Amino acid sequence: MNDETTPLPDAPPAPTATTAPTATPEPTPRRRRGLRTLATGAVGALGIAAGVVIGVQTSGGANAATLTPSAATEPAVTFGRGPGSYGTYGTYGTAPGYGSSSSTALAAGTATADQVVGVVDIVTELGYSGGEAAGTGMVLTSDGEVLTNNHVVDGATSITVTVLSTGEQYTATVVATVPSADVAVLQLTDAAGLDTVQVDADGVEVGEAVTAVGNAGGDPSSTSAADGTVTALDQSITATSESGTDAERLSGLIETDADVQAGDSGGPLFDADGEVVGMDTAASSGGAVQSYAIPIATAMDLVEQVRDGVDDVTVHQGLPAFLGVSVADGSSGATIAGVVSDGPADQAGIGAGDVVTAVGGTPVDSATDLTTALAAQDPGDEVEVTWTDTTGTSQSATVTLVAGPAD
Repeated sequence: MNDETTPLPDAPPAPTATTAPTATPEPTPRRRRGLRTLATGAVGALGIAAGVVIGVQTSGGANAATLTPSAATEPAVTFGRGPGSYGTYGTYGTAPGYGSSSSTALAAGTATADQVVGVVDIVTELGYSGGEAAGTGMVLTSDGEVLTNNHVVDGATSITVTVLSTGEQYTATVVATVPSADVAVLQLTDAAGLDTVQVDADGVEVGEAVTAVGNAGGDPSSTSAADGTVTALDQSITATSESGTDAERLSGLIETDADVQAGDSGGPLFDADGEVVGMDTAASSGGAVQSYAIPIATAMDLVEQVRDGVDDVTVHQGLPAFLGVSVADGSSGATIAGVVSDGPADQAGIGAGDVVTAVGGTPVDSATDLTTALAAQDPGDEVEVTWTDTTGTSQSATVTLVAGPAD
């Protein structure tokens, strides 16, 4: 599948998908490979502070809430999302769902030359957390449009893509993300003449043979292929990071018994004819292997919306506006917990301990209010920010928001 593995003892926290990066970069980058894992227990606490999104990050547990599966039969999935994953850093192949779940699944082998056509390795730098992450993607057009999971690029400040069939490398930009569906669209810079994956939008049936392909383990020279069968359709899962945060519910998924591993996130699920029927997204953490893929028809419907320029609460075009602070709820505003060096807030003189009380003339009574206000802005927008400094003095300044990390 696609996600990370067992957390390292000294692993720093990764940014999540709904807030901004931490103010102090970690000194030692570590790579993590995208793959979510399926846990059978209760879903952990949902913390707003889990990720990078709109230029602010909530710290502390004041806003945490317990989340449980919507139905007793619905599995709880642990995401350790890959590049930009919301969970913890990890070692490859050791976490639940990374090929260690069950002896009933076929061991993953090496993908054939045909199976890597149109498949890419995606490596991201998480500039605000000092980390590095990676996953897989699929080339949709000859000029370099790439489909992957949102969690593969979440928190990314730069993205490098390697075409697995040729070894060619490109930088990539985020065209759009659909966090609620775990879909992202990238564009490779100066790409042309690329081979693409072949898509079969007609779907699959229970019992049909499939193969999950991806860059498990982080070795572009040895792309993995895990054979299996479709065990169920239209499945719903509840997912969290391995730390129990960033809960998310995904529906309409293909369930298989293919033994997908960390790094496979965003990779293709092939049918017996070698056509893509799904995008690998999550895997089980114990017992019989259960892996999950987003139907390619679902993903391509969202890609078409991206191509049409849809920009709404579901489809997010481009990168988010970034203020460059981490925040916590205060008694009458959003308390600044940290400031990104030389970011818009830092340049305006906003510092740790200050309390933001308004953005663009709209009152801010909580950390959530601040994130909501920034979500309505675009990079390059000028907006007036009002805050109370640590001496109790009210100040205001007009800041120019910049492009933040992918969300």
